Amino acid sequence: MKRIILLSSILALTACSSKKGVPVARHYEPTWESLAQYDQSAEWFKDAKFGIYAHWGVLSVPAYANDWYPRNMHVLGTDENKHQVETYGPLNKFGYHDFVPMFKAEQFNANEWADLMVQAGAKFGGVVAEHHDGWSNWASKINPWNSMDKGPHRDIVGELATAIHGRGLKLVTSFHKDRNLQINNDNPEKWLDDESYFPYNPDMFTSSTDPEIRMMYGNMPKEQFYKNWLGELKELIDNYSPDLIYFDSKMTKIPESYKQQFLAHYFNHSVAQKKQVIVTHKEGELPKTVSLEDFEKGRMDRITPEFWLTDETVSVGSWSYTNTLGLKTADEIIDLLADIVSKNGTMMLNISPKADGSIPQNQKDILVEIGNWLKTNGEAIYASRTWATYGEGPTKIKGGMFVDKVSYTAQDVRYTRKGNTVYAIVLGWPGENKPVVFEAFSGKIFDAVPKVKSVTVLATGEKRDFKQDDEGLHVTTPAQKVDDKAFVFKIEVE
Repeated sequence: MKRIILLSSILALTACSSKKGVPVARHYEPTWESLAQYDQSAEWFKDAKFGIYAHWGVLSVPAYANDWYPRNMHVLGTDENKHQVETYGPLNKFGYHDFVPMFKAEQFNANEWADLMVQAGAKFGGVVAEHHDGWSNWASKINPWNSMDKGPHRDIVGELATAIHGRGLKLVTSFHKDRNLQINNDNPEKWLDDESYFPYNPDMFTSSTDPEIRMMYGNMPKEQFYKNWLGELKELIDNYSPDLIYFDSKMTKIPESYKQQFLAHYFNHSVAQKKQVIVTHKEGELPKTVSLEDFEKGRMDRITPEFWLTDETVSVGSWSYTNTLGLKTADEIIDLLADIVSKNGTMMLNISPKADGSIPQNQKDILVEIGNWLKTNGEAIYASRTWATYGEGPTKIKGGMFVDKVSYTAQDVRYTRKGNTVYAIVLGWPGENKPVVFEAFSGKIFDAVPKVKSVTVLATGEKRDFKQDDEGLHVTTPAQKVDDKAFVFKIEVE
C-alpha cells in the first residue's frame, strides 16, 4: 500500500515538473501523432483550481423543469410537453425557435459577471458558447441563430471575453453542439433516442426543412453539420482566444478528421498567441494525449498523475435557471473543491442566470461565501499540488461521472501541499478544544515519516502545540470556532 501511494505521489510530482510554461514554437498538423506533441498540462490550469461559467441562453427563457426543456417539450406525454402546450400553444404553431425573440438579456452586464467571478475567487470564467439547442452566444457568421443577429443583438461571448481577460482571468467557452445533430430522421423507432437532442417528429418544427429553421434543430446533412461544427469553433478561437474549450459528450458523432482539424487550429493559434490552452473531453471521446478528462458532477476516488476537471453546478436539478431552482450550500461546494484538488483535479462551477442576464441574489450570496473562504484559506488551494495521500476519514466515494451526493464530516480530511508545507483541510468543525489526529503522519503511509516542525491554523495564524508519534500527528482545535465550513491546519515538515 505504501509503495502504491508513494508511486502515485512521485508520478504526480513528475507530471507537475514537466511543464514548460508556453507551447513549443512549432506548427501542428491535423494528425494524432503531431497533436500529441502539444503540452496539455498548462501551468495556469494546474494553479487555478477553481473557475466559474454559466448555462445561459435561449434555454433560460422557459425557466421550467431543467436545461433539457428544449428537448423534452417535444416529447409527448412529458410534464414539459404538457406545460409547453398549455402555456404557449400547439408545437406545430410555437416551436423552440419562437423563444428566441423572448431572450433579450436586458439585465446582462459582462463586467458585473466578471467582477462576481473575481469576488468568488475564480481564476477562469466564461459561458456556454453553444448548448445542445443550436443557439450560439456570439456573433457567428455561420449559425444564423446567434446572439448578435437575433434575440438580444449582443455579442455575449465577446463582451465576457473582454471583461474576463481584462481582469486577468482565463476564458472558458463550453461547446455542446455535438448532440444537436439529428441522426435518426429515417428511423421512427429511434426518434426519441437522446443521441440527438431534438427528437425528430414530422408534426413539429424539429423536422423542418426550412433552410434557417432546420439549423437550430440539427436537421441537416451530416457533412454540412460537421463543417458548421468546425467553422463555429474556429470563430470562437480566432475572435475570442479562449484559454479552455470544454466539450460535452457525444463527440463520437464528429468524424476524427474534423476533431483533428479543430485541435490543430487551436494549438497553432495558441502558439501564435504565445499562451497555453486546454481542451477537455468526457468518457474518452478525445485521446488523453491531446486533452484532459472531465467528470460531470463527479470526480476521482484517488490521486491521479494527470490533471483533470470536474464540472459541477451551484444548482440542484438543472444547469440552467428555472423558477423552482434548488441550490447547494457554499459549505457543500467548498468540501467538493477540497476533495477535487486533493486528487489532482480542478473545479469548474456552473451558475444559472435568469433569461434577462441577472444572476439571482441567492446564487451571488453562495459565490461570495466561497470567495470569502478562499480569501482566508486559498493558500491551501491555489497553486497547490497533491501530497502522498489525498486524505483520510470515513466518507468514501465511487469515482467517475455523476457521483452520488455525500455529506462530509469533521472526521474527513483532505491534504494538499506546497514544497515542505502540507495543508490539512478538515471538512467540518470538530468542536472547541477537541483533539484531532492526522494518521497520515504516522508509519501507516510512510517508511520514513516526515518530521513535523510546526502547526498553524491557516485562517488565524495561531500556532498550535502538537505531538507526533506512531498514531500520527496530534493537534487540539482552538478554543474559539474557526469556521462554520472547512478549516485548515498549515503543517511545516522537514
